[in-house]
Amino acid sequence: MPVITSDYQKPFYLPNCHFETIIPALFRKVKGLPYQRERINLQDGDFLDLDWAYRSRSSSLAIITHGLEGDTMRGYIKGMAKKFYQKGWNALAWNHRGCSGEPNRLKRFYHSGSTEDLRAVINYALQTGKYAQIALIGFSLGGNMTLKYLGEEAEKAPKEIQKAVVFSVPLHLSSCSASLSEPKNWIYAQRFKKELAHKVKRKAAIMPNDISAEYLANIRTLKDFDNYYTAPLHGFEDAEDYYSKSSSIHYVDKIKRPTLIVNAQNDPFLAPACFPFEIFKKLNHVYFEAPDTGGHCGFTAKSKDGFYWSETRAWDFVNATP
Repeated sequence: MPVITSDYQKPFYLPNCHFETIIPALFRKVKGLPYQRERINLQDGDFLDLDWAYRSRSSSLAIITHGLEGDTMRGYIKGMAKKFYQKGWNALAWNHRGCSGEPNRLKRFYHSGSTEDLRAVINYALQTGKYAQIALIGFSLGGNMTLKYLGEEAEKAPKEIQKAVVFSVPLHLSSCSASLSEPKNWIYAQRFKKELAHKVKRKAAIMPNDISAEYLANIRTLKDFDNYYTAPLHGFEDAEDYYSKSSSIHYVDKIKRPTLIVNAQNDPFLAPACFPFEIFKKLNHVYFEAPDTGGHCGFTAKSKDGFYWSETRAWDFVNATP
């Protein structure tokens, strides 16, 4: 307790973790979700773009945080937002800095531990005075950020935040970075490096005195990127300092709100350190579920209403009797 036995079973037509990860990412289309975009300005002069699925009379809100180089238009985000919206909640999916199609204003980007942005989104929603119940939902990097935020806040978290659910979380960033650099994960690492390099080049063209693209030639792994860009741009000594200070595994024991972590044991992104069963057995507020399959942000099996297992699982956990 509280390690949960999972009932997830992958579809027969997705034979391994890579199919489970890639097929839904490439081909899933979620229709019928009425997003309304809003831009909020941050205290440091930057901005965040929020996408709302909004019901004027709802006092319940799901705040959904995407993963590395994702955005609010990804199938796993829109599917979750649609699930809660169809159940009568409002859904707020937000884009990390620079992920909404427009470069952010400052030289900094976003990273796995930048909880100040999640905190700003939560506070903005609370300032409306509309919501009595908030659920936090995060995927991958967004899941790590969600857990870190809840651990940082502990008892100080707003009373409206009642539950959280996160999927495919790199609880231990250093070992996950190493895992992504393994040959079996070449396709994922190349995609991330290509997208991150594009952002650096775009930002360097806008603010050449603050950011240089010259280091891109030295980057072979994601850790290299974090050493040359993520760490110095965000005040860390190096990649390992960033990983150590941002890994949510160091915060889970401080969480005081009911929280569910779902990590598939065949997730190609996650290292063994992301399955610390013995740690979770000792916690009172954090539940850990580790199905054998699911891939990374996959969990593709559909329920009778057409939603993915992850969406039904998150809804069921949020609405379960404490």
